[in-house]
Amino acid sequence: MKFEIRGKNIELTDALKEYTTKRLSKLEKYIDNVKEAKVALSVGSEGHKVEVTIPLNGVILRGEEATDDMYSSIDLVVEKLEKQIEKYKTKLYKNHRGAGLKQALREDIQANFEKYQHLDTDNFKVVRNKKFALKPMDEEEAIMQMNLLGHSFFVFFNADSDEVNVVYKRKDGNYGLIEPDFD
Repeated sequence: MKFEIRGKNIELTDALKEYTTKRLSKLEKYIDNVKEAKVALSVGSEGHKVEVTIPLNGVILRGEEATDDMYSSIDLVVEKLEKQIEKYKTKLYKNHRGAGLKQALREDIQANFEKYQHLDTDNFKVVRNKKFALKPMDEEEAIMQMNLLGHSFFVFFNADSDEVNVVYKRKDGNYGLIEPDFD
């Protein structure tokens, strides 16, 4: 696994990089085919904060912890990621749909996505642009992925309806689903 370690308001010493790499490498025994992990270490008002993002076969594992000690924060974020992997491992690998269909859908969706990304944006300012793979999944798996990321919404390709949908967390704690209507 390749590590991209960044620091903000902290000097990234060799010892700190080595400790981070050693602790996060432990996750490789739980998951296969991990190419990279992005790690952000920062010191601020929240204390010593560690954020880790690991893209994994269309799924993103993410953990964040802050304590008074950077090494403790690293340990806690690794524990958090291990628990996420254990909790969701069966669901992450559950739906092995046909790889040919999956690849064809992914290519079609990406082509349409790229077609609309170059629209004239004079009327509004885009401050961040993100690309991600749309993995066919059901609503439950999309909600699980949204919760893994700690986000309030998640865009996904609904395997049941063959359409791009959005799940979101409502203020009342329940979940909502947005489906396109092309009438």
